[in-house]
Amino acid sequence: MNNELSHIDEAGNANMVDVSGKTTSTRMAKASGLVTFPEAVYRTLADQDFLGAKGSIIQTAVIAGIQAVKKTSELIPLCHQLNLSKVSIDIQPVGNSLKIVCTVKCTERTGVEMEALTGVSVSALTIYDMCKALSHDIQIMAVQLEEKTGGKNDFSR
Repeated sequence: MNNELSHIDEAGNANMVDVSGKTTSTRMAKASGLVTFPEAVYRTLADQDFLGAKGSIIQTAVIAGIQAVKKTSELIPLCHQLNLSKVSIDIQPVGNSLKIVCTVKCTERTGVEMEALTGVSVSALTIYDMCKALSHDIQIMAVQLEEKTGGKNDFSR
């Protein structure tokens, strides 16, 4: 593991990494997270097939997550703009939670971990926004990178 922060220069200033010398390769990252509800709220949502007054909670979160992935370089200051090949967001019920998995692919000189994490995060925030009228005791938890391939180092949790 490298002990240096790649986005901080020798003087301690923010620095966008120069990827011009890197080889283009197919990159993939998968991230996940949970939105956990109080039991009664989850039952209410499940009984309504996760449909709210604003429409499908799950499909709205999928669309929001995809939009966020495409805007990651605008949200995270030192991220590179990437030409994305594929964005997939899957949201499934698990216990009293909705589990979000975002997979992002591209053929570029840098990876898509931040894009996958951003997709999960914004999907989760969208779910919270659509459900907060039922309870403010909704938790967004365990947003994490699950897997990445195609760069200098592959990773799998």
